[in-house]
Amino acid sequence: MKLLKIVCVVLFCASAMNAQTKTGTSMGQFLLIEPSARIAGMGNAGVTAYGEIQAVYYNPAAAGYLRQHGVQFTHSSWLADISYDFAALALNLGSLGNFVATVTALNSGDIEVRTVDQPLGTGELYSVKNLAIGLGYGRQISDRFSVGLQLTYVQETIWHVSSLAFGINVGTLYRVSDDGLHLGASVSNVGTRGKYDGSDLRIEFDRNPAKHGDNSSLPAIQYVEDYPLPILFRVGVGYPIRLFRGSVLRVAFDAFHPSDNTESISLGAEWEYDNLLFFRTGYQNLFLQDSEVGLTFGGGIRSSLGPYALSIDYAWADHGRLTETHRLTLGVTF
Repeated sequence: MKLLKIVCVVLFCASAMNAQTKTGTSMGQFLLIEPSARIAGMGNAGVTAYGEIQAVYYNPAAAGYLRQHGVQFTHSSWLADISYDFAALALNLGSLGNFVATVTALNSGDIEVRTVDQPLGTGELYSVKNLAIGLGYGRQISDRFSVGLQLTYVQETIWHVSSLAFGINVGTLYRVSDDGLHLGASVSNVGTRGKYDGSDLRIEFDRNPAKHGDNSSLPAIQYVEDYPLPILFRVGVGYPIRLFRGSVLRVAFDAFHPSDNTESISLGAEWEYDNLLFFRTGYQNLFLQDSEVGLTFGGGIRSSLGPYALSIDYAWADHGRLTETHRLTLGVTF
């Protein structure tokens, strides 16, 4: 109980801290879109979650508790009809630990090119495409403690301009007991800075427009600043409560300290019946300055087909003036 009180005090203090927002000062914002429909339904309080492959997004140490091979896919029609997809593959290596590979893709679709001279469109189309490929490893150090690491390649492309970066995610997960308190901590996207480059930054330059007779079409390059990845530190607690035979209520609280925003807290709950039906709710990013997110709901179902375990999860999340988002996650383990 003393440990629980200490953790609660840490979470409360993290939420009470006032800090200057740094929104818009980092690249790779698509890395902050949480993939798992299960955890999204719980307000994205996932640093202590395990038992599914996509939990490694929130804490790479969750890979240490995987017991089988498996794959999971998430699709979301994100804000402004942006398409978001996330895929994860897990390979169980027995006593050696577990290997996880992830792919994140975000695509804006075709957008009309508009200029000051042609505000109705030039007839050209461009798109924004983001890609992240991750390779991770997790292992149980003991029956209650696991660690994990993931390396990520990040690419952002806007028409003919792109930026590259590399990031590292690390995390730990400690279970005080199987049916007791769970403690987790992770840090994501610690890595290199990205700088945009491409043919769209090549221009023709006139050094002195008022002077005639000189070369008014000098080849030139526009230089842009480099930006860091959005580093995010998570710490949280989770607790499973057995209500009656076959029924479990899981509650989770996460505190967030981002490099490009203010601190916040997310909380959620999941009710499980007979490892078959799941209902979830939560609230994300409490105390976040200028937050547009809030309530979340979701549900899921599990089934077995021979040696295969199938899962379907859905989540709805409120985004305030930006309406809402929906996530659908399909998974199979074997």
